[in-house]
Amino acid sequence: MSLSISLTKAVNIGSVPIGGDHPLALIAGPCVIESEQKAMETAEKLKRVTGDAGVPFIFKASYDKANRSSIDSFRGPGLTDGLKILKKIRNELDLPVLSDIHKEEEIGPASEVLDVLQIPAFLCRQTDLLAVAARSGKPVNIKKGQFMAPWDMKNVVRKVEQSGSQEILLTERGFTLGYNNLVADMRSIALMREYGYPVVFDVTHSLQLPGGQGTQSGGQRELIPYLTRGAVAVGCDALFMEIHPDPDNALSDGPNMLKLENLPALLQQVVPIDRLVRGK
Repeated sequence: MSLSISLTKAVNIGSVPIGGDHPLALIAGPCVIESEQKAMETAEKLKRVTGDAGVPFIFKASYDKANRSSIDSFRGPGLTDGLKILKKIRNELDLPVLSDIHKEEEIGPASEVLDVLQIPAFLCRQTDLLAVAARSGKPVNIKKGQFMAPWDMKNVVRKVEQSGSQEILLTERGFTLGYNNLVADMRSIALMREYGYPVVFDVTHSLQLPGGQGTQSGGQRELIPYLTRGAVAVGCDALFMEIHPDPDNALSDGPNMLKLENLPALLQQVVPIDRLVRGK
């Protein structure tokens, strides 16, 4: 039994390499774009914090949350306006950007702006969506469905590979345990890394309580530090976190988002763990 983690293929997200022998990266930002000003301010602060910690950073925010619990829930500015905001963040702050895609027709305009296309967990088995995303020329981050075993993701990987891409990230984001609850199985990180591609751990969605508040999801953000340290110790190649300056007043996913002011201390803890695990 080896104590060191195996190397995965390195995937470049803009200027940020993930996997291989590269250090832990962070994909982070608010759940949804609430406004241009708020998104820009959050991106600026996250860039400063991650720069101080020496952690490569990719900004994420959804232009549309198509799978909200209630039809009355805030979904975001939509494809056109949302991509304009993400393009401004990308250009003015010199940051790679990520957002979710939900339909095949979104992929063309999204791929002109985004550095990585993200397949939401509920859509991870949608063959046509995966195939078109693979042919876009952009890396694809596929979230493992809450209903999927890690070994079943090999079929998802094969769909993307056979559609012409090997620029793949796989994201663990918890597995459904009963009603309104998820459990994070750390074995998934190690098992999915065996496919040869970088594995991301979505800390904050793993602590979501889907639909747990009736018309919206609940969450357990007080447990973020524990799962974060565990996932980095197992050997994830990147962390995915939804982060907001004021989660209690966020328009989406507030109960499971990390408060921005708590990020510096958390990165101080996990960077040494990552170096230790990678033998550095």
